[in-house]
Formats: sequence, structure tokens, C-alpha cells
Amino acid sequence: MLEDFIATMAKHLVEQPDNVRVGVQEEDGLTRYTLTVAKSDVGRVVGREGRTAKAMRAIVTSVAARQGHRVRLDIENVD
Repeated sequence: MLEDFIATMAKHLVEQPDNVRVGVQEEDGLTRYTLTVAKSDVGRVVGREGRTAKAMRAIVTSVAARQGHRVRLDIENVD
């Protein structure tokens, strides 16, 4: 569910929504989500001074906390 939410947020920000991917890894009670976007769209997802990325991380963290989960959101680009 959270994976789909992250993908939906990212797809509304980028110019190449077909390149948006969200990977999930579980480790020691922490769920790591890896958002992958096209290289040309990284700036759109990160935003000025990282504001967009910080906002996305805050939303994801608060949604997960309400469900009693710990999460981390990483952003990568497709080469």
C-alpha cells in the first residue's frame, strides 16, 4: 500500500512517469523504500534544497508511524 502511495506521488511530479519504480527491502524492523526515477527527473523529485524530498519523506514516515512501522525513503536515478 505505501509502495503504491510513493509511486503515485512521484508520478505526479515527473515528466517520465513510466520510469518511476519503487523497491522494498525489509531489514531489522525497518522497511526501506527505494524510489527510482529517470535521471532527468531527479531534480523534480528532490526539489530546491531538497524540500520536495523532505516533504515526501515526512509524509511517508508519518503514514508508516500511524501503522506502527519504521521506514526510510531513498531516491535514486535510472542511468
